[in-house]
Amino acid sequence: MVAAGDADKGSVAERLGIKPDMVVQEIGWDEDVDDDLRASIEEHIGGDLLDEDTDEVIDVVLLWWRENDGDLVDAIMDARTPLDENGVIWVLTPKTGQPGHVEPSEIAEAVPTVGLAQTSNISVGANWAGTKLVPPKSKSKR
Repeated sequence: MVAAGDADKGSVAERLGIKPDMVVQEIGWDEDVDDDLRASIEEHIGGDLLDEDTDEVIDVVLLWWRENDGDLVDAIMDARTPLDENGVIWVLTPKTGQPGHVEPSEIAEAVPTVGLAQTSNISVGANWAGTKLVPPKSKSKR
């Protein structure tokens, strides 16, 4: 358990639920992404982030998303295609006041359309926030 004052001791990869040897795909890379975050995740998984052209089954998708990137529903649907049935999509958006900021309501409106559930929001760097999207819980687990 991480105490409030020790929050910076847990790596961002761990806070994103990324474990060593997981397959992590990155979509929407551009020059404005957080390179420290990327390096931290690559170090944590012991390998490279995969790009959108991979044929592998993905555990976690990092979807860098900005206000003018197009249709978020389409992007999430595309990101979901190679995802493991228990896989997670992190929609990474610029924080309030940053160029390309996306209103949280835009993400919230897209989520039900793609059949996922929004579970948490965290800060993933000085300029980026992450929104976690997961498959809905199945009724058989009740």
